[in-house]
Amino acid sequence: MLTQIKGLHHVTSLAADAQQNNAFFTKTLGLRRVKKTVNFDAPDVYHLYYGDEVGTPGSVMTYFPFPNAARGRPGIGEVGETGFAVPKGALPYWQERLERLSVTGLAMDSDFGQARLRFDGPDGDGFALVETEDTRAPWTGSDVPEEAAIKGFSGARLRLRDADATGELLKFMGYEATDSTDGVQRFQLPGGNGADSIDLEVHAGANFSRPGAGSVHHIAFAVPDRAAQLDVRKALVDTGYAVTPVIDRDYFWAIYFRTPGNVLFEIATNEPGFDQDEDTAHLGEALRLPVQHEHLRPQLEAQLVPIAD
Repeated sequence: MLTQIKGLHHVTSLAADAQQNNAFFTKTLGLRRVKKTVNFDAPDVYHLYYGDEVGTPGSVMTYFPFPNAARGRPGIGEVGETGFAVPKGALPYWQERLERLSVTGLAMDSDFGQARLRFDGPDGDGFALVETEDTRAPWTGSDVPEEAAIKGFSGARLRLRDADATGELLKFMGYEATDSTDGVQRFQLPGGNGADSIDLEVHAGANFSRPGAGSVHHIAFAVPDRAAQLDVRKALVDTGYAVTPVIDRDYFWAIYFRTPGNVLFEIATNEPGFDQDEDTAHLGEALRLPVQHEHLRPQLEAQLVPIAD
């Protein structure tokens, strides 16, 4: 069993409009944009990162906004819902706020004993605010009061045709099966970073998802450093998983592999962090480009639609 994984690092999804996406996460949800860069594999598309003050692993939601992308089709083989942790008693504030801002899909319920407010993102993304006992510090630079502000992820829910093989993978990654109800199994990581809950939701007869705007592209798990990442990679390869080589993403190093349920998992390092090329006070303000794309700056700055903050 692996011991290096500490919870979620980030969740990366697809969107159809960069301005709409930026406004939703910074204005509606009150997160901080901690990086404005480009998709390293398609540099004519933004890669936007939102999180707490410094983009602490376990707090960062990221997006590739492909202009006018078609809406994804929900189904199995994907992350169906991403949960954000909020303080106890915060949900009435959020229900009023999201209703006032015309957010759709609002539904209050209880999940594994936790109060939860489900809602849609601008592209139909599945989200939930979950009341938790959480000591992480939120970003306080928005108009969301500190006593209600998002502290980071609580976890994520995967939609699968069968949960057994993915459950065994999670146990290998250090998670423990802690509860189950109504076709959903919960796995939690003891001593994690707060973003340490993964749910497996079984839909035996459902169709596979079709990626598009509102779909999660991949879900990333955090390890402290590159040495821990190499240990995890070797263990996964030895177990039979096809794992990519280590890829430099400027703000972390990444490896990727497909789960038995066809969800794309990433293992990302906590180092070097989002402040390695910007002062903390100005994170996410300027367009940052990786070295291999810096020569394209004039072209990209002319092509990428400016984002009004």
